Amino acid sequence: MSSPTNAEKISRTPDDVSITPRNLDFRIADVLATDWHGGEAFPTAFYNALSIMFPVGEEQFINAVKHYRDKITDPELQSHIRGFTAQESIHRREHQKYNEALCAARFYPLDKLEAPIRNRIAWADRNLPPIARLAATVAYEHWTAILADALLRRPELLEGAHPEMVALWKWHAIEESEHKAVAFDVYRAVGGTNYLRRRIMLFVTVQFFWDALRHMRIMLRDYQGSKTRLWIGGIRYLFGKGGALRGLGKPWRDFFRRDFHPWDHDNRDVVASVARNISGTPQPAE
Repeated sequence: MSSPTNAEKISRTPDDVSITPRNLDFRIADVLATDWHGGEAFPTAFYNALSIMFPVGEEQFINAVKHYRDKITDPELQSHIRGFTAQESIHRREHQKYNEALCAARFYPLDKLEAPIRNRIAWADRNLPPIARLAATVAYEHWTAILADALLRRPELLEGAHPEMVALWKWHAIEESEHKAVAFDVYRAVGGTNYLRRRIMLFVTVQFFWDALRHMRIMLRDYQGSKTRLWIGGIRYLFGKGGALRGLGKPWRDFFRRDFHPWDHDNRDVVASVARNISGTPQPAE
């Protein structure tokens, strides 16, 4: 794929989408000591497992995009990079607090949970060129975008969950939706190829599910009850009718189209609808 000329508009985020951070604080430390998702261990562990990935991963995403910031001539995309960085920085802060409180309350080994991700990122920093690390960011951002879209469109996925946790996950999903094309547009602007982003997506998909499964196994190892029934029920929760991951195959496959762009999955209507009702405690301006 050739690089766009400076005369071209690079950003393809719709003009009515604002990538503006909501500097919120969520009071969830006491909640995290419980099976906050309707008293159910498996869905609680699923979302907790995702949270463990975020602080380390989002720091890498910020670095991968900022590496190319000086090569972007489109003022609009520069503004979107600033919004992306601000949103991801606050996500990183809130999920770090989430993870530390979770692990303190439930005696999970946070260092052990994070170590494989940190080691993989360190390996990538030593061995992969910046464009490959940006391609990985593009792939992970697509995964977070399609998960976020499912969460926003299907409120039943968080039915029965503690209200503060519902607010946190919806807040995160809204902002992931708003900035879902920023890394992609930067990648395209600096000459990233379809071949590389497709290839990297296959690796990222394996890593994403491996990390989630590993985290859940650690979190559920002391479950009191039938582990067989727990995991069978968990598979139904994820992949059964109405499951949390059901229906993500098509938007995932769309990523491999030559002409794909994240805003081909236009969910501005649902983002705006949910954003009007988001709650949290505002933080002082940083």
